[in-house]
Amino acid sequence: MYAVIETGGKQYRVEVGTELEVELLEVSPGDAITLDRVLLVADGDTAAIGRPLVENASVAAEVLRQARGEKLINFKYGPKTRRRVKKGHRQELTVLRISDIVLGGRSAAADAAKAAEAKLTERQRLEDAARRQAEADAALAAKLKPTTPKAEKAETAEKAETPAGPAKAAKPGRAAKATTESKADDTAAPPKTAAAARTRPRAAKAPVADAKAPAAEAKAPAADAKAPVADANAPTDKPKRPRATKKDE
Repeated sequence: MYAVIETGGKQYRVEVGTELEVELLEVSPGDAITLDRVLLVADGDTAAIGRPLVENASVAAEVLRQARGEKLINFKYGPKTRRRVKKGHRQELTVLRISDIVLGGRSAAADAAKAAEAKLTERQRLEDAARRQAEADAALAAKLKPTTPKAEKAETAEKAETPAGPAKAAKPGRAAKATTESKADDTAAPPKTAAAARTRPRAAKAPVADAKAPAAEAKAPAADAKAPVADANAPTDKPKRPRATKKDE
């Protein structure tokens, strides 16, 4: 369905959703207005022509913004008179979006919505319904979820009370090595305790050093006994034997 409207002394062909620039109107952005000067309304093969306007017809529009058109130059030239006149002009405009066309109680916007809904498949409608239901469930769950600190403390306490998992069993080979090492330690000398080490006198090692001392002294005379033998065998000072030469022979 489309219509032909008149505003600002001009005619425009419009449909639902059309954006157009018209002459300046005394409205504000965001306002909804109704254009009553409808000259023609056509729907398929049928058309209603106004003389001059169509009865029971109207066009609803939404004001988007106020704008200005392109700059136009008006230049006047008078030959042989030295007359030159140059003027510039920018028209004030209002941008509208057509939201509905009504003829005899029938709405073009409602018909367009029904046609768009009919094009949707059953699967798409089910997906939209499921998405809306999921959003509603998520919002409800967020409202019902406890956010008090007491509830958080209770949850942490329950986690702390849960028993830990069973410890891993040791391998049999390692256990056998541990038992053999413990038996070897039992057969060895008993370990010295810290108390026994403290009570034991430190002078106990002195006799051992004294016992070794006589042995060193006993070895000393043997070395002295050898000393005189070395002195007896030592050669005395003898006169040097003259060397025999070939001349002496």
